[in-house]
Amino acid sequence: MAASNQIQVENRNRNIVLALCKRLSLDPKLFLDDKVRDLTSLCGNVLKASAAVENSDELTKWISFAETFPVDSEACLKVLNELNGELIQKSVLVGRGIETSAADIIVFSVVQSSVIGLPDSDRKKLPHLMRWIDYIQNKENISELFEQITVNKAPFELPVKDALPKVEVASNTKKAAQGPKDAGPAEMSSTSQKTSDSKETTAEKKKETTAEKKKETTAEKKMPEKAAVEEKDKELDVSLLKIQVGLIRKAYKHPSADSLLVEEIDVGEPKLRQVVSGLAKYCTPDQLTNRLVVLITNVKPGKLRDVMSQGLVLCASSEDHTLVEPLIVPDGAKPGEFVSFSGHDGKPEDVLNPKKKQLEKITPNLFTDEKGIATFKGIPFMTSTGPCTSSILKGSIK
Repeated sequence: MAASNQIQVENRNRNIVLALCKRLSLDPKLFLDDKVRDLTSLCGNVLKASAAVENSDELTKWISFAETFPVDSEACLKVLNELNGELIQKSVLVGRGIETSAADIIVFSVVQSSVIGLPDSDRKKLPHLMRWIDYIQNKENISELFEQITVNKAPFELPVKDALPKVEVASNTKKAAQGPKDAGPAEMSSTSQKTSDSKETTAEKKKETTAEKKKETTAEKKMPEKAAVEEKDKELDVSLLKIQVGLIRKAYKHPSADSLLVEEIDVGEPKLRQVVSGLAKYCTPDQLTNRLVVLITNVKPGKLRDVMSQGLVLCASSEDHTLVEPLIVPDGAKPGEFVSFSGHDGKPEDVLNPKKKQLEKITPNLFTDEKGIATFKGIPFMTSTGPCTSSILKGSIK
């Protein structure tokens, strides 16, 4: 049994070296021999031979994870559950962005053989791990080294505005009066001809007057309709929202609601903002502490289960809401800076009016694109250091 386990570990180590060399365009023959050495030495030799710069502390952590990854299936599932928890608030293992690193390659190479053998019932319990696996195997060119793991994803449709109802316009045109049936052309006197001409002239004038009045009435109706459309478009503009980068200084469980968390967020103001979010199901307070987030700061303050909330943390969500995560802010962005949208430079409201339902009209146009970039109608959420992102592709944002 021990010999079988040793062979399995050596095969894993070889897979890691092959995958790293594929990523770094190195010849694996330079690092593999008949006797595979310990994983730390192998990875160290491969990385030294490349010009890649990696976070050494984080990388050491994940090499250690790979080196101690169990062989026993029951123990594997336990460790995979821990890895799933680690990935709740991450797109990749190292850093806050979406760029993969050697750590992702190493860990993927180790867990791939265990995950591919899991039944669907176990995979459903690991949504964050499965999302990460799907991202890595599609992002990295390692398909020839590993069998593709099928990941079931909920279908996504972009929000579509309801079609306007068709309005049938009834015609007000009256049928022209028919002339007398019995009158013959030879019997018609000069007087009757003049009378007929006079009637026709009067009828024509009436028609012209009626047509002019209709035009005036239509123009008068269009003016308020146009103003209403412009006002509606104004309400839908994302520039009405005051969206800022915030740093969560502290997070803890809501005292009377298991599904809610309370965050104290630095948005560059003298006092921290207190925000209540429905994130308890998706992440722990420790995972949120010291994390940069994007939040709307001009929503009307109000109490959620007796705790005051002064903002709304924006999160990406899959269609079935099994995956929910706060938007990822690029490294270097500062707490308090505003998120901008190209072409939308209007002045935000001091406080959004709940009666106008401005937020409800804007949020259907917030979603992540196929690359995970957060957008309003396809326009990226931009900070001073780049766009905000999410590991959830083509998801809604609320």
